[in-house]
Amino acid sequence: MTAASPLERARELLAEFPVVDGHNDLPWALREQVRYDLDARDIATDQSAHLHTDLARLRAGGVGAQYWSVYVRSDLPGAVTATLEQIDCVRRLIERHPADLRAALTAADLETARAQGRIASLMGAEGGHSIDNSLATLRALYALGVRYMTLTHNDNNDWADSATDEPRVGGLSAFGREVVREMNREGMLVDLSHVAATTMRAALDTTAAPVIFSHSSARAVCDHPRNIPDDVLERLPANGGVAMVTFVPKFVLQAAVDWTAAADDNMRAHGFHHLDTTEDAMAVHRAFEERIPRPVATVSTVADHLDHMREVAGVDHIGIGGDYDGTAFTPDGLGDVSGYPRLIAELLDRGWSTSDLAKLTWQNSVRVLGAAEDVARDLKATRGASHATIGSLDG
Repeated sequence: MTAASPLERARELLAEFPVVDGHNDLPWALREQVRYDLDARDIATDQSAHLHTDLARLRAGGVGAQYWSVYVRSDLPGAVTATLEQIDCVRRLIERHPADLRAALTAADLETARAQGRIASLMGAEGGHSIDNSLATLRALYALGVRYMTLTHNDNNDWADSATDEPRVGGLSAFGREVVREMNREGMLVDLSHVAATTMRAALDTTAAPVIFSHSSARAVCDHPRNIPDDVLERLPANGGVAMVTFVPKFVLQAAVDWTAAADDNMRAHGFHHLDTTEDAMAVHRAFEERIPRPVATVSTVADHLDHMREVAGVDHIGIGGDYDGTAFTPDGLGDVSGYPRLIAELLDRGWSTSDLAKLTWQNSVRVLGAAEDVARDLKATRGASHATIGSLDG
């Protein structure tokens, strides 16, 4: 009998321990492309011409749970309203596809969805600007199903510093620390992707619950400020958190960093936001790439980050957050959400055990959500909701 190939073994493993992916920007892509017309981008049909994501490719990729990002740009007026529109989009997707998607709010919900053969659907708000400096709004987002919040996006907000902006408050302000404490009390995961290293450290100093990095890679492997320094990775075992590797080439391949900076400048020169993925914007991207070929990341590039993150943080503290439909480019072999088995096959080739891979794909992420729930239960027994304001704490 012929031995199973690594790819066949990867698919077998994912059938039992599917991927919990920390970040997918499908809702924003639907906003940008068709203004939430779910008939125009029906993910029950092949959307490979327009999107990284549809139901068939999620199934082919062995995805068992997805955090759908309810991201809005930090420079967008009315961020709270736009975030609510994103939440509505996710809820309508779940209602539209009940045989494939199941709303999930808890770790137990993830396990139920897995037993049912459905994809657990969670939400993560990407950027603290989505609460408009209001702890009541934070609690309202949690009540609507949001289970993590990234403290910043690409720009600082009034109480937290971003990795890709000039420092303003030195990490977290007093109100920023209160945001973290209130997230702990609600059971909302503190997401440290996008934040400055000073913010990562301040959050770890403040939080009573495990944190996540929903889509970040290792700075020691690719020196980009969006990635996680080793001293922060080293703190995850004590915290209990999970760092979820991302696939975005400009965060995983050093040669892509300078190329991406030039490509972003080109986008702005043509009047587009550098994160714009509409058809007109992508035409500008493609023309730039024809003139200056982009460095190409691969499955192996991403695996290098996971090898390093496992070595520094430990296998109990790593996961996957691809950032599909939130990036213009993807690594070869990981072009859409069907690609996860190729990454798992690469790790099998590198000697990762099936037990380690089960932690990477499923167990670590389920555990961290359950731990946040446990902390919230204890905190609610000892104190009430915070009514602090940014004015009262930061002046």
